[in-house]
Amino acid sequence: MTKERIKLAFVVNDVATEQDNYSTIRLARRAVMRGHEVALIGLGDFIYDWEDGICAMATLSKIKEFKDDTVYLAHLQDTELARTRIVLSEWDILMLRSDPAEELVSRSWAPTSSLLFAQLASLERTIVLNDPRHLTDAVNKTYFQGFPESVRPATTITREPEEVRRFLDAHGGKGVIKPLQGSGGQGVFLLDKKNRQNLNQITEAVIRDGYAIVQEYLPAAKKGDLRMITLNGRPLKVDNTYASLHRFSQTEDHRSNISAGGEVEMMAPDESALAIAEIVGPKLIDDGMYLAGLDIVGDKMIELNVDTPGGISFMEDLSGVDFSGAIIDDLERKVRLQCQYGGALTNRQLAVI
Repeated sequence: MTKERIKLAFVVNDVATEQDNYSTIRLARRAVMRGHEVALIGLGDFIYDWEDGICAMATLSKIKEFKDDTVYLAHLQDTELARTRIVLSEWDILMLRSDPAEELVSRSWAPTSSLLFAQLASLERTIVLNDPRHLTDAVNKTYFQGFPESVRPATTITREPEEVRRFLDAHGGKGVIKPLQGSGGQGVFLLDKKNRQNLNQITEAVIRDGYAIVQEYLPAAKKGDLRMITLNGRPLKVDNTYASLHRFSQTEDHRSNISAGGEVEMMAPDESALAIAEIVGPKLIDDGMYLAGLDIVGDKMIELNVDTPGGISFMEDLSGVDFSGAIIDDLERKVRLQCQYGGALTNRQLAVI
């Protein structure tokens, strides 16, 4: 633990819409407990100033002990807690933790704009995580196709209903269709013989706002999936416990996402999951994907979350292991390195060391 106070800012969709089970809130509370300065910035709160560079109207947290995440979030969302104008070049770390899928309808401009501000902020001394240049591409599921075929299910990306039928016919009549941009299990449908007659309607619903991604159905999905957190391109492990969560559904709903009502339990990754992490790790490191969530079914990675990899608060509550503390440890280490080298290290270097 560093003896120096660090200044850590989190970019979220909107402070008012944050929830107490979000990993961002857990990370922020952990940092505050250590005496660090913490700020939360909404996607629409950035400012480019002709003299000060990138600034923001931020919600600054008091530095004190909070009983739990619910109490801490209530503090952040207190209407009497006025926003404060901050200059980001005076802050050590900017963590990008917004979910672009939440903005598709009402604020489609917000995610792109905030990433452009973050790219400019990274030109100064502030460490920006995940790397905003690569995050611009990585928030779209096409980024997923840049990983080796050995770790991915067969996939097609299209807006043509006939191409969806062609894919299903080639893969036993069964598959999963979902929006190219989305999260939390929203707009995800299992396609099989039972609903083949509704294929046109399902496809039209998914492609209404853009491209659809169709993946082969993996039989192992019946048992749910594994959400594994990686830090600096490697599985996060504390006290011999991996930050990995088994997500499953006890209903007929095939989605195991927590936000879709799935159940969770701690589960160590098996050899297949660790092999996948080893294969995808180098690209995560190269692209500055500091914190990521790998969703694994059997021997395939079905999705990669690099904008708001979640589940950390659930993992901690189930295991009693301080994963968020380990992440703060690593952030403190990066700030020390930045100071040690007199600010000579680039954001890209700091994102992966």
